Amino acid sequence: MYTVVERELELGLVLSPERSIPVPARLTYRTNDPYAVHVTFHIGSDAPIQWTFARELLVEGVFRPCGDGDVRAWPTRVNGRSLVCLALASPDGEALLQAPAAAVSAWLERTLRVVPPGSEQQHLGLDKGLSDLLALAPGDELWPGGAASEESPDPGA
Repeated sequence: MYTVVERELELGLVLSPERSIPVPARLTYRTNDPYAVHVTFHIGSDAPIQWTFARELLVEGVFRPCGDGDVRAWPTRVNGRSLVCLALASPDGEALLQAPAAAVSAWLERTLRVVPPGSEQQHLGLDKGLSDLLALAPGDELWPGGAASEESPDPGA
C-alpha cells in the first residue's frame, strides 16, 4: 500500500510577457514512486497531458534556478506575486508555466513529511521485490523434472 499526496491548482500558461491563460493542473506524489512528481494538465482536450520529473528538481526550483533539458524550474516575482516557473520542452513544443509559489511549496512540504529527503530508497520496495523474485516457491525445484541430471549443463559450459 502507498500514500498519494495531491493538489489541484491553476497554473498560468505564458503566451507573451503581457498575456497568460489559466491551465487547471493536478500535482501528484506517490510514495511508491518516491523520487518523482507527476503533473497532469487539463487543457480541454480528450486526454490530459502528463509530465513526470524529479521531486528534487521542483524542491530546488522553488528557491533557485535548476534543471537541464526538458524540465527547468526557477522562482520569480510578477506584479508582487511569488511564482515558480516551469519550462517544459518536448518534440511537440515548449511551454512556460507559472505556479503560485505558496501553493507549490505547501504541497511539496506535505510530500517531504511523507517521505523525507534521503529516505526515498526505503519506499521503493526493492528488497521485498528482489526477495520475492529470488525465493523458490514451495514445490519449485532447481531443475525441471527433479534433481540435476546428465542433461544439466556443466558449470561454465
